Amino acid sequence: MSLDVSVPDPPELEAHDPNEYEDAEVVGDTDYRRDELEQFLREGAWERAFEQWAAETDIEADTFDIIVDLEMIDRFDFFWDSYAERVGYHAPGIPEDWKEREYHPDIDSWGVASGINAAMTELGQVVCDVLKDEYIDWETEYEAPDDLPDF
Repeated sequence: MSLDVSVPDPPELEAHDPNEYEDAEVVGDTDYRRDELEQFLREGAWERAFEQWAAETDIEADTFDIIVDLEMIDRFDFFWDSYAERVGYHAPGIPEDWKEREYHPDIDSWGVASGINAAMTELGQVVCDVLKDEYIDWETEYEAPDDLPDF
């Protein structure tokens, strides 16, 4: 299946501590390099990743309209995790209490809500993969502690 929609603008990355997210953990001090990642997104990484994701996603245009209505794309966060030498991300999602909160009138089942959450996670991962594989050539200088045993 394929989603035939226009590529939205990439998210603007704001300074957040990734450890505040439930779905991300960054060890040690790091430079999250959001400015550079945001530049890569603007230079084509976002479009490339979005098109790859759209070609493979199971969601349909009406479900994508919900994502647009809720401005979920704008709430993505991408950051560099130098310890793990990877691009980390936080994907926005539909909260568990979506029904009680009347979150969006077109979300009428757990299937729609969980489908959106899964799609946002998949998009986030595709963006990370494209950034890491095609744009990032940073080398992390990791220095082992002096007290490691000799083998």
